[in-house]
Amino acid sequence: MGFLEGKVAIITGGGRAVLSDGSCGSIGYGIATAYAKEGANLVLTGRNVQKLDDAKEEIERKYGVKVLPVQADVSAGSDNEAVVANVVKQTIDTFGRIDVLINNAQASASGVTIADHTTAQFDLAIYSGLYAAFYYMKACYPYLKETKGSVINFASGAGLFGNFGQCAYAAAKEGIRGLTRVAATEWAADGINANVVCPLAWTAQLENFEKAYPDAFKANVHTPPMGHFGDVEKEIGRVCVQLASPDFKYMSGETLTLEGALGQRP
Repeated sequence: MGFLEGKVAIITGGGRAVLSDGSCGSIGYGIATAYAKEGANLVLTGRNVQKLDDAKEEIERKYGVKVLPVQADVSAGSDNEAVVANVVKQTIDTFGRIDVLINNAQASASGVTIADHTTAQFDLAIYSGLYAAFYYMKACYPYLKETKGSVINFASGAGLFGNFGQCAYAAAKEGIRGLTRVAATEWAADGINANVVCPLAWTAQLENFEKAYPDAFKANVHTPPMGHFGDVEKEIGRVCVQLASPDFKYMSGETLTLEGALGQRP
């Protein structure tokens, strides 16, 4: 076990999605695996109960940590503060602490142009991404202050580079980056660091994007110069582990692009 032994991480969108070849296709699950290997107990949220239960069974069996799965969906028309408050309450009732919050969950209608985007599609991205990050950060703050914890939020090259057909997704992700920077400033005195990760990994979501919108996929998704998409555990999850380590506490408000040299920017 590693430096996270006995600590608790909330990972939204942490269910075990599977690619068509049977391999794991979930960034959230990759992060969960990396954290479990360091000894962290986990709270995994998502919409699909079966994926959460699958993640719990496999992680507890392989790594001997405790996993609390909580069905939760932040969406338009719901009492989202109550949804998130329930996750946090169950976390504290079960573990008594929160050390890391990872806002990874995001839904969107990628592939639909601005002209064709509906309000419902825009709401889907903003609520599941930006609002969810806001509610979770606000609810977890008192507990992260106690542990001098870490926040890791997920954004995307779609927002950094203005990808075709991803207006709502890009808007949500850029909103999350702004929210994270403000949190880094406001919470620095509390010992909380907050950073952003923009990953490029082959996931079930990306696989579905290719099938549903092949033209938009072809315009946006390219193999990185390193020659492969990121491994959800080793190349995405392990970075998230380090962002919660003592070695990285002084870094806050930053955006890391994990895109195999594809996401370069000034």
